[in-house]
Amino acid sequence: MTELKWWQKAVFYQIYPRSFADGNGDGIGDFIGMAAKLDHLVDLGVDAIWISPHFPSPQFDVGYDISDYVSVAPEYGSLEDFKKFLDGSHERGMKVILDLVLNHTSHLHQWFIDSRSDRNHPKRDWYVWRDGKNGGPPNNWMSPFGGSAWEYDAATDQYYYHFFLKEQPDLNWRNPEVRQAMWDAVRFWLDLGVDGYRLDAIGTIFEDPSLADHTSKLSQDDLRRKLKHGFPYEGDQELLDAWDAMYKLQVEQPGVHELMQDLRRVLDEYDERILVGENDDVSYYGNGSNELQMAFNFPLMKTSRLTPNWIRANQQERLSLLPPGAWPCNTLNNHDASRVYSRYSDGVHTDAIARTSAALMLTMWGTPFLYNGEEIGMSDYRLTDISLFRDPPAVWFYKHELEEGTPVEQAVELAADYSRDRCRTPMQWDDSPNAGFSPAGVTTWLPLNPNYKQGVDVASQQSDPGSMLNHYKRLLRLRRQTPALVDGAYIAVNENAEDYLAFLRRSADGKQTCLVMLNLSAQVQQADFDLKGYTQARCLFSTHRPENGALHLNGLQLAPFEVLVTELIS
Repeated sequence: MTELKWWQKAVFYQIYPRSFADGNGDGIGDFIGMAAKLDHLVDLGVDAIWISPHFPSPQFDVGYDISDYVSVAPEYGSLEDFKKFLDGSHERGMKVILDLVLNHTSHLHQWFIDSRSDRNHPKRDWYVWRDGKNGGPPNNWMSPFGGSAWEYDAATDQYYYHFFLKEQPDLNWRNPEVRQAMWDAVRFWLDLGVDGYRLDAIGTIFEDPSLADHTSKLSQDDLRRKLKHGFPYEGDQELLDAWDAMYKLQVEQPGVHELMQDLRRVLDEYDERILVGENDDVSYYGNGSNELQMAFNFPLMKTSRLTPNWIRANQQERLSLLPPGAWPCNTLNNHDASRVYSRYSDGVHTDAIARTSAALMLTMWGTPFLYNGEEIGMSDYRLTDISLFRDPPAVWFYKHELEEGTPVEQAVELAADYSRDRCRTPMQWDDSPNAGFSPAGVTTWLPLNPNYKQGVDVASQQSDPGSMLNHYKRLLRLRRQTPALVDGAYIAVNENAEDYLAFLRRSADGKQTCLVMLNLSAQVQQADFDLKGYTQARCLFSTHRPENGALHLNGLQLAPFEVLVTELIS
């Protein structure tokens, strides 16, 4: 039996640094604050941390517009502060991976400043520059962040390409000098001891060199109004087709896999470093060992309701597509998506649904990624004042609605629906002013969700055995203590059940088999299991019954929204 790698056994926790903990009292999260909260993560039971971009940035896209790949943004502290955070994480047994933004830089990165200074500058070809056509851009390509994907530069009388904001010019990865410069930056952090990278927007790195026009039958405005949560839901074929027609020449172009293989060779110069892809395409695993080690199972989360049939279908398709040797990777939330607590709420059983969602993440086969604040049930916070918005696409959306005559109040509501600010509000540590994120009296970079005063905070939940925080702690402890939940394959059972999900996890050495049951309904469910000789089980975890009790597998009743994890007894 092959020994699992550290990242196959780990539970990852994403920190959005701007919103995690403010250590210097300026209203913005930083490494001093993050380092001070490491013991919370140890107590929670996570094994690894993913940090969203911490690099210097003019913040046009809240850190994803990087102006220096080998430094720390001043608002987050110094390189020494970063090292203390990294060392503190390692001393506590936790790994740290960084965000790696390959597609573009900031327009204020020195590379781009040089590139736009003169058509003959040596760095001119480090970005995608083209002549205009018929008095306008080179083609009709659009940016999903709004408007044309081309920006005119009067100084050199050419257009540069940007898939995202005009302040985020795309790098020309067909230039080997770009590749070498970026790999040097990658090695800089690996040499410091960073354990790997989560790769941002890798599917947009190359574009079709023909520059042919797109053929979408919907305008960008029509498409944007129809979108929910910023992307088409699986199964909404009209939107999927429209999205594909508008952007297909700008994404998933030839060359990306060769680039990922090149990056993997850089990582393999170091021991046990990993690459995690934001892109959910399983082809990015390569042959299972020469590209990414993991790619997010985003299709699982692209629904407004997690039903047994949805989850089973996802697992059947996803696991069947993985190349030999590839390892699953699951998440339901991140800094770009509505929070789990809000996303799957039915308005009545919200807390119970959030608890079953947590259990799903931590009992499925594959490495789970959690997002800061999930462990206390943080919810979306809809802003009602456009001056407080910090998400560029949402602000663009608002301004565009006003231009089309939408009343201000309605435009703000539409922008709030689209905005990612709702899931990026500061972490809620206690019920003091500013929720312990920043000192009292400080204006935080985004407003706090007021529900921190109603028990949605770390301190209030610590001593409550029935809190969301302690629910997460129990699940993480269960996972760590149960081999089958770490290395065991997923085997669906009772696949005709409409309201509850049941599956087996059988350990790689065959010594332990667990039956996981999640009642995803508000009604009692009766379940009978025919499991080839198994008639009894021992309760390892339940939201409704004591642990370690013996259970009969025929006539088993699941309470509404019960989570039940058992070990089968032969």
